[in-house]
Amino acid sequence: MSELRTEQPHDDAGLRDWQHVHNVIIPTHVLSLAEVRERAGRNHLEVAYLDDVLVGCSTVRPPTGDTLTATVIARTLPAHRGQGFGTELYARGVARARDLGAETIETVVLSSNEDGLRFAKKRGFVEIERYLLPGDTIPWIDLRLS
Repeated sequence: MSELRTEQPHDDAGLRDWQHVHNVIIPTHVLSLAEVRERAGRNHLEVAYLDDVLVGCSTVRPPTGDTLTATVIARTLPAHRGQGFGTELYARGVARARDLGAETIETVVLSSNEDGLRFAKKRGFVEIERYLLPGDTIPWIDLRLS
């Protein structure tokens, strides 16, 4: 039986895989490889594979502020949804955020990503804010784990 393999992207190949998943899931905010490298310097990034097939990626933004709020984002490519991979990525991200001292967990989902919104709400996240970034036409939704 195949198992999900996760790793931090330390080279350009891994960073490109993370970039690919991000850009497929968030086509309104395409990131360059340089931007992904910058994110890898301030966030905990992981890439997930089933055998050698790219399945998804995750981001943990470390806790900040007096509330020690961390942001956990799990992304699964559409062809691999509904198989538990997002759940595993999400659980790993929450565990990492807690290890970093997070007391509050948030996530952010593009409002057009109905699968992502369902996933977050099913895990107890509630919407706290909707907003448009400059130049965007599709709102982002911030959610907090209740």
